[in-house]
This record gives sequence, structure tokens and C-alpha cells, in this order.
Amino acid sequence: MEFGSTVVTRGAAMEQQLSRPTWSRQIEFTLAGIGCAVGLGNVWRFPYLCYRSGGGAFLVPYLIMLVVLGIPLLHMELTVGQYTRRGPVHALTSVCPLLKGVGMASVAISFIMCTYYNVVITWALYYLFSSFQAPLPWQSCNNTWNTPNCTSHATNSSYSSTASQEFFRYKMLEQSSGVAEAGAMRWELFLILLLAWILIYLCIFKGVKSTGKVVYFTALFPYIILIALLINNVQLPGALDGITFFIVPQWDKLLSVEVWVNAAAQIFNSIGIGFGSLLAMSSYNSFNNNILKDTLTISIINSLTSILAGFVIFSAFGYMSHLQGIPVNDLAVDGPGLVYIVYPQAFANMPVAQLWAVMFFFMLLCLGLDSEFAMVEVMVTTLMDEFYQQLITFFKRKELFVLAVCGTACLLGIPCVMQVGIYVFQLMDHYTAIVSIMFLAFFEVAAICWSYGATRLSDNLEEMTGKRANIFFRLCWMIVAPVLIAVILIFSVIQFKPARYEDYVFPPWAQGVGWVIAMASIIWIPLGAIHTLWVLPGSLMQKLKLSITPYGLNEMSKMPYYERGGGDRGPVIAAISFDISLPEKPPSQTNL
Repeated sequence: MEFGSTVVTRGAAMEQQLSRPTWSRQIEFTLAGIGCAVGLGNVWRFPYLCYRSGGGAFLVPYLIMLVVLGIPLLHMELTVGQYTRRGPVHALTSVCPLLKGVGMASVAISFIMCTYYNVVITWALYYLFSSFQAPLPWQSCNNTWNTPNCTSHATNSSYSSTASQEFFRYKMLEQSSGVAEAGAMRWELFLILLLAWILIYLCIFKGVKSTGKVVYFTALFPYIILIALLINNVQLPGALDGITFFIVPQWDKLLSVEVWVNAAAQIFNSIGIGFGSLLAMSSYNSFNNNILKDTLTISIINSLTSILAGFVIFSAFGYMSHLQGIPVNDLAVDGPGLVYIVYPQAFANMPVAQLWAVMFFFMLLCLGLDSEFAMVEVMVTTLMDEFYQQLITFFKRKELFVLAVCGTACLLGIPCVMQVGIYVFQLMDHYTAIVSIMFLAFFEVAAICWSYGATRLSDNLEEMTGKRANIFFRLCWMIVAPVLIAVILIFSVIQFKPARYEDYVFPPWAQGVGWVIAMASIIWIPLGAIHTLWVLPGSLMQKLKLSITPYGLNEMSKMPYYERGGGDRGPVIAAISFDISLPEKPPSQTNL
């Protein structure tokens, strides 16, 4: 069968599968999974949602959603990845050919996110380099970039801004007035973005061999910093007020549907269900790995990290409310400002401010790196699974192909390091992390839990580990998770609000661009379904029946050519069906 000018034999594909590498030690996958799940969202989005949802009131639905949504769906993804031993595209094609587009969409969303997510790492590096100055550049208003309205003390006045806010806006970003004003390139940020991508490349260019070694540091070091910051923060005046706000629920908030939807969405986004990252990384596991142990370890540590970060952040909030003389719930907190405005502002008033600033922003760098290279790995794994022979023929070495992927993503991230960058970032984040992921999540669960089925998933688990999934997981897979995700999706649509940054609301044309960004991932779901129905033989009902049959395209490849329709579609069907074919029982893997 021909793909372009390259002829691929069935034996070559089988050899590629048999030689698929695995993690040198299983602990490396566990740490990589923790690093992928634990990211900037734990110290940024979680505390912000907690704050907006009444502090302790958010923890109740958050923990419930962890048990009934987060843990079962992570278990589902890791099982599929480890059993099929393929990236998200081939894994989803195997379990439900009709919804193979979900795998393609997860690759698309991961690649889109990695282009702008690395900008957050760029900001962390910028602040890290700036933290070696004495005094800290955001500590006073005596700088060239400060305005007459600058104040060195925290304030909620709309007529003044803090030194920390002005450093973020006017020094680092030099932000323009709106998305219509592109402004000039921020060359400092561009060079740091380039450095960030070099770091990412060095982490992943050797595949799981290099990634597995990096995660020992990037996954564990942030905990040392978080604990050190917590010990320091709890000794600050007013810290107890912030911690009390964090752990004591305002019970009336539990009556708000939005709080429950936010809790479920946070679990979903934090663990990374639907992004394909953990599914791709689990495909490098040994066939008999204990999936349940990894599931519980990754999901529980992820949530404990969020709660630990909550104590760190809210103790700082308490200190700031003490300095300002206002209640904790009156502080101005929003999105990126939580990490890059509010917390640096707290550092400025701490003893040995430079030390705490360096530690904090280095922690952000570590948190960002392992989440970022997990997203890049999705693209690399998928393309290597799909076009292995062609890519090796063209690039000669996998390392050069990884370099090409990183280089492309770096170029696509350039708009985010221009003066308009913060608006581009906010637009992409809103329409990717909020809009697209919920559609992907629903169809992924439909493909695996309903089409493939909880019974088959349990059979796969038994084949790999000797134990079937218990009744709790089967109920969550069949009923609880699909219903919850459908509810979240409906409320996300009903309560949808246009993208905005602080008080700036994006104009209609920018919202249109945002929907194009969202559709860049979502569109693969219907396109994949249409393509599957097009290439399958028979009547429409026969096509539909075969399209929801696991390994349906594989079965088609066994038909004689004339039964597959012949004509112009024959070679296409053969190529597609062969390309995603998998052995009925995945062979044992070769350990590195």
C-alpha cells in the first residue's frame, strides 16, 4: 500500500508496534502523569475559582466531582491508552470508528494550547530574571514605566493602579489598548519564548527516555517550594483570615449551579481529560502495568496539590487584606493577575523578597514545563504513529522531527509576545480551554463508555492486570460521567459569555476569530464521522452498525477488494483500515 511515494508493508507496521518503547521505570510514567496533571491551573485557576465561589463552599463540590468524575475518567483514558498502545487518534479509531475525529480533535486542541500556554512559561521566566534585582522592579513606583496614578500600596480604586499591575502591563507586556492594535514585537519576550521552547525540546527530544528523567525534578521540586512558601506565609499577619475564608464554607453558595459546574470543569481541565496527553503517555506503559494505582496516585496528588496551593495563596490574600485594611472577599483578583500581579505584590512586602520571588517563579517554570511537554508529546506521538515511515524518511531522525514540531509551535506563538499578546492569549484560552474541551469530553465519553462499552473496558483491564473494573467504575462510566458531562456542556452553552480581559470586551470580529479557533479542534469530530461513513461499505444502516463496532475498520480490511466497493475508494479504504489496524491482543513491549 502506498502513502505518497513510500511503500509500507504490514510487517513494517507490526515491527513498529513491537518495538514501541516503554518507560525505563514505571515511576517515571507516574511522575510524568503527575507533572502533566499538576500545572499552573493548580496555583492559578483553582484558587481563583475558590475565591469567586465563596472559598470553602467550592471544596465540597470539587471533592465530590473528583470521586465521581475525575478518577473514573482518568482510569478510562489510561486503560484505553495502555491497551491500544497508541496515541489518541488511533486509540479512538479503534474503540469507535464513527468518533475517530475525537482523537484528532484532542491532538488539535493540545497543539493549539501548547502554542499559547508556553507564553505563560515565558512570563514566568521574565519574572524569574527580574527577581534578581534589588529592590524588586514591581516594589515601587519610581520607574520609567510607571504612571502618575501608580501607588506602591494595594488598592481597589479604579483611578489608581499598583506598582505590580503597572510592571505587568507597561513594563513586561507593554500592552496595547485592544485586540485591534497589534503594536510592535516585544523582543525581550520573543527571545525568552525561544528559550522556553529550547527547554521544552531538551526535555522531550529523546522521547520517553529524556522525559522520564526530567520529571524526577519538574514534578517534585514545586512541592518543596509550595511547602516553603506555606511555612513563610502562615507566619504573616492576617494569614489566618485568608485561610479561614478558604476552608470555612459559605453554605448558601452551594445552592448555585454555577459553583457545581465550575467544580466539575476544574476537575476536568486540571486532570486533563480530553486533551489526549495522559492517554498518549500511557501508551508507553508496559502491558501489565497496574493502571488503578497510577489513576489514584495522579488524581489524588493533583487535587491535594490544588488544596496545598490554596493554603499558600489564601494565606497571602489574608496578608494583603491586612495591609489594605479590607475584608478578604473585597480583594481584586482575576485570571493571570492572580499569579503575576497579586502574588508579586505580596512578595514586595515580605522579608528577603528576592529569595521568595525567585523560588516562586522557578516553581511556576517547573509546573508549566511538564504540562507543556505533555501537550507537545501528544502531537509527536500521534504523527509518529500515523506517518512513521514517511517522517523517518524525510527527517532521518526522530529528534529532527521533534525540533520541527517545536519550531512550528514557537512561530505560531509569536502573536502572543507582541504588544497585543495578552488579548490574543485571553481569546485563545477562552475558546480553547473553556469552549472546545467540553465538546471533546462529551464525545470521548460517548465513544469509550457507550460505544466501546464498560464491559469491553473491564475485559481489557482483566487481560492486562488480571482484575476487572469494580461496580463503582462501571456505573460511573455508563451513567454518572456521561450525564454529568452532558449537564456541564448544556450549562456551558446556556451561560456562555463572550471573551473579555479585565474590563475590555472583545469586539464581534474577534469573537468570530475565537470561534474559528474553537472550530479548529471541534470540526474534526463531524469530519471524522463523515469520512468513516464514506469509506465503509454497504447501506447506510450497515455503515452505521459497522462504524460503532470496535475495530470496525480493521474488519473491513479483511474483505476482498470488490466487497469494499472497488473503484476509486478501494485503495483509500485499504490504506485507512490498514493504517489504524491493531493486533487483537497487543504483543508484549520492549523495555528500554
